[in-house]
Amino acid sequence: MKDVRAKKHLGQHFLNDSRIAFDITDLLSKNTKNVVEIGPGMGVLTQFLVKKDYTTQVVEIDSESVFYLRLNYPNLNIYEGDFLQLDLKKEYPFNFSLIGNFPYNISSQILFKAFENRDQIPEIIGMFQKEVAERIVCKKGKQRGILSVFLQAFYDIEYCFTVNEDVFIPPPKVKSGVIKLLRNNRKELSVDENKFKQIVKAAFNQRRKTLRNALKPFTLIHEKEIADLLPLRAEQLSVDDFINLTNHVE
Repeated sequence: MKDVRAKKHLGQHFLNDSRIAFDITDLLSKNTKNVVEIGPGMGVLTQFLVKKDYTTQVVEIDSESVFYLRLNYPNLNIYEGDFLQLDLKKEYPFNFSLIGNFPYNISSQILFKAFENRDQIPEIIGMFQKEVAERIVCKKGKQRGILSVFLQAFYDIEYCFTVNEDVFIPPPKVKSGVIKLLRNNRKELSVDENKFKQIVKAAFNQRRKTLRNALKPFTLIHEKEIADLLPLRAEQLSVDDFINLTNHVE
C-alpha cells in the first residue's frame, strides 16, 4: 500500500527516521506495562512498541492512517477518533504510559488532558515543537507558562533530545524536542486545586505585571508572609511559591 498523505489540518508531520523512533520508544520505563500512543500515522513508533511486552493501544483520528495500520498491524488495538474527546477512564480502565509524536496543533491540549488524568498516566514521552518542549521543562524565566507550572506540580520533567526538521515528511518549519514526564510523589496539592489553577492563570495572563498587580481581583491574607513574592512576576515563581501564594488568597 502507498504511504499515507500528511494532512495539514491534522498537523501531521510523519517522522521518517527509524533510529530516532527507536530512541523515543526506548525512553519508556523498564517496568511499563500498558502504552497508549497518540497519532501513530504509519506506525514509525508503533513498530517498536509492538515488539515489546507492552499492551499497546493507539488513538488515530485520520481514517487513512487507520486503514494503513489495520493492514500492517492486524492485531493492533486501534481507537479511531479524537484523543481530546476520549473518556480515558472508560476506554482504558487502567494506568498507562502516554507516547507519541504529538500533532503540533493540539500538543498543549493533549498535555492539559493528561494533567487532568494524571493519576492514570504515570509517564509521558512526547515529541513537540522545540519551543513548546522547552517551555514545559522551564522552571524559571520567560519561557515558563501555565502548563509548565501545572505539569511540574505533579511530574518530574526532562528534556531528552532535539530532532531536526529534515527527518519528517513534510518537514516542519521548526525543530522538535522530545521530553519525558514521570509522575512524582505528590498525590495532591496542599491547597484547593481549583484556586491554585485560578492563581496560576491570573498571574500568567498578566505576566508583565508584578503579582501584587496581577492578583488585584483576589483578596490576599497575611500579606507579610508572602511579601517577598508580591514584587515578582509569574515566570519567577516555583510550584511551591504558587502553592504558598494560593494559601494566602481567600
